[in-house]
Amino acid sequence: MKEEEVNRCQIQEWYQKFKSLSIKTRIHELPESFVQYLLDDSGPFLLPVSISNDDAFPNRIHNPEEEDDYQVSEGSGDESEQPSMPPSFPELELEVKESIKSLGGSVFPKLNWSAPKDSAWISTTGSLKCSSFSEIALLIRSSDSLVHDLCHAYDSCSDKTSTRPKSFFLAWSSVALFESENYTFDVYATQDDRIKVVDFNPWGAFTLPLMFTWEELDQIRGDGVEFRIVESQLSVRPGLKTAVPFDFLDTKCWEWLGPSYQKC
Repeated sequence: MKEEEVNRCQIQEWYQKFKSLSIKTRIHELPESFVQYLLDDSGPFLLPVSISNDDAFPNRIHNPEEEDDYQVSEGSGDESEQPSMPPSFPELELEVKESIKSLGGSVFPKLNWSAPKDSAWISTTGSLKCSSFSEIALLIRSSDSLVHDLCHAYDSCSDKTSTRPKSFFLAWSSVALFESENYTFDVYATQDDRIKVVDFNPWGAFTLPLMFTWEELDQIRGDGVEFRIVESQLSVRPGLKTAVPFDFLDTKCWEWLGPSYQKC
């Protein structure tokens, strides 16, 4: 696998070519300050301070000057003892708010390659559906799978020269000739029998083979097409990036009911 093949699968690279065949999407370049916020694991988990009055998490985001927890006793000169101030990204939040509005009021987010599938359990809906900047920030800040985009996108490349992309993008969504010879793509069928392109991914590496193994796919490739149909939830092979933390399951009794977990 080459770096150029991985780069072609970034949504900001392929979306314009396949716009007419895909779902409606808005793409924004992330400021480096927000990227560093996603990478920072040195302090407590803090959601950005919202500039919006209709935020989805009004009880989690406050003005630090109005919170007793943020008061520092007089005479304390040790900065390490002072609580961290929540970050704020007003320009990005305004862009996100406008995009959500233009896409009908709710979206699902992703970075250059990956969506935060592994953090859906922490959202209020139990899914990737978001209607505010804070909901998006919660999902992508909580996701371990997005660490792949941030730090490990080129780990499987034979010509690896980069540690991370030059720019990161946030995208959300309400066949020409793809330039790579080997690649995978995701589609879904609408109720009126149209096919929509959802995503492109490299062949192998961090791409999940789902109902196949990579050994099976390598053997099938070039010999035709094999379809496998899911007939029940029990037939779905669990993915490495779609689980919940072990401590989440250990603390209480939970059971799997369709698309979400429910307390026993």
